Amino acid sequence: MKTYRLDRVRADGWLEQLGEGSPGFAQLCEVVGTHFVAFSVIAGIRITALTVDPRSPDASVVEFEVGASGGSQKLSLGEFRQRLARAMLSADDPEAALPDEPDSEDLQQYIGFRYVLLAPLFGIRLDVLRVGSEASSLEVICDGDDIDLSLEQLRLVLRERIMALAEKHKPPSPFAIDLNVVPKARAAAAADDPAEVVELLESWPGPLSLLLRTHEGMALAPEVRATLADALGMLGSAYVALGRADWAQEVLRLAIQWAQQSLEVSAVLFRRLGEAHLAEARYGEAIGLLRRSLALGGSRTALLPLLAHCFLERQRYLPALLCADEALAAGAHEDDVREVRERSLEVLGDSWVRFRARVPA
Repeated sequence: MKTYRLDRVRADGWLEQLGEGSPGFAQLCEVVGTHFVAFSVIAGIRITALTVDPRSPDASVVEFEVGASGGSQKLSLGEFRQRLARAMLSADDPEAALPDEPDSEDLQQYIGFRYVLLAPLFGIRLDVLRVGSEASSLEVICDGDDIDLSLEQLRLVLRERIMALAEKHKPPSPFAIDLNVVPKARAAAAADDPAEVVELLESWPGPLSLLLRTHEGMALAPEVRATLADALGMLGSAYVALGRADWAQEVLRLAIQWAQQSLEVSAVLFRRLGEAHLAEARYGEAIGLLRRSLALGGSRTALLPLLAHCFLERQRYLPALLCADEALAAGAHEDDVREVRERSLEVLGDSWVRFRARVPA
């Protein structure tokens, strides 16, 4: 039995090192998925362009080339991910014999170069290789535990994790909407966990955009349409919280179309859309949307501080101060409008005193 330390063999952090100095690498990983970007590198597939569909990320279009002269190809993001997973699950090359004095490359080839790169992606650290006359084994750290695996077991573990990842990101079939997910999304939103909301609902916009235009969609009960609209609203706000306001606006516009039969839900959605514009400092557009929410019966306590802030940023100090005072009268917390009041009063000065003398609150 021969024993080899794998300190120089394993490839911990290889993907992060590959992305260093590339300004678009992090965004590519965010859209395509870090694991799938790694799969493309391992498979020799070069991503050349990405056209993102905010309503349905799985329908985004990936342009890529295979090998040095494979020609340009296009697939939807969902199909591209499945192709990469299949490439990682393809048959292994015949096992290479290990020379008497193997170097790092010989050891990588013996384990399987693909698996050396895959292991750190799934939290598996390769520590020691033991080679015997009849069988070989690996000492690894997997999910924090020291365990021994045969080469075949290591490959099986990695293949199982790839299959689970592919299943998780499998493109949804048209109209595959599970309303049982909505309470989970509400709980995640209440816990201020926008990433979990996105995880649960990000596949919904595409199918719902299609369903909206069908007789089946038009025939849905009002309460079902309201639930779908509310779910899209939560997804839109989650995108805002994650700094993806452009995606949020697309999703929220779709939500508003679904909510046409519910004034209450529409009011909330116009507020969410106003907040998405506010997040991008588009205060003029936000004012119109927040006013629409108020007109539909939206919460004055929630809306008036937002309106006051928008007016302030537009240097419309009088309406900003009026909104701030109305917000306080409606029950808003003083901290919500403190800055608006201080800055507006500083600009208006005695003019505000004379205005209030003529127009009492």
